[in-house]
Amino acid sequence: MNTTLLETIQQVSRIELTEERKAILQPLINYIAGKINHKEEIRLNFICTHNSRRSHLTQIWAQTMAFYHDVNKVECYSGGTEATALFPKVAETLMHQGFQIISLSALTNPVYAIKFDENTIPVIGFSKTFDNSFNPTSHFAAIMTCSSADEGCPFIAGAEKRIPIRFEDPKVYDGTTLMDAKYAERSLEIASEMFYVFTQCKL
Repeated sequence: MNTTLLETIQQVSRIELTEERKAILQPLINYIAGKINHKEEIRLNFICTHNSRRSHLTQIWAQTMAFYHDVNKVECYSGGTEATALFPKVAETLMHQGFQIISLSALTNPVYAIKFDENTIPVIGFSKTFDNSFNPTSHFAAIMTCSSADEGCPFIAGAEKRIPIRFEDPKVYDGTTLMDAKYAERSLEIASEMFYVFTQCKL
């Protein structure tokens, strides 16, 4: 990992989570720990309405924190109830926080390779539905990162576990003077919670 990303991880490691958030994260911790104990693959599909902001941030930070904490056999995915595009500010925010962002396609729904370490396979980021062929079809946990996706999708085919972990949408700050700060803040919040999850899984 490069210096900037390591500094970002050190920053989020010092963020104190509330007991309420810890309780919300506990089912995900239990799911991952159970897979570790049984030496099984850990597949996590982070789902939000448009697969444009929060679901990508959680996917990328979860994959990064699994690597950082040396939790093996973790594969993170993301999807939406509909496909739109990975919002450019998300990629920009992650780049500022230490990720290497490589543009693979500049179409309406752009494709990015997002690297958190020089010698690992990058996360491929683009907007897609949660049941897209790029994502697993069975033996995975569906983590619902927004209320509309959670309420609008009462059934996720193939999911072993459905876990709601909701985050506020930074989209409400688009076009405002607070936009940069709020995207960075949401990314760091998500990073701190994924850091906590994988710390607990190693205990």
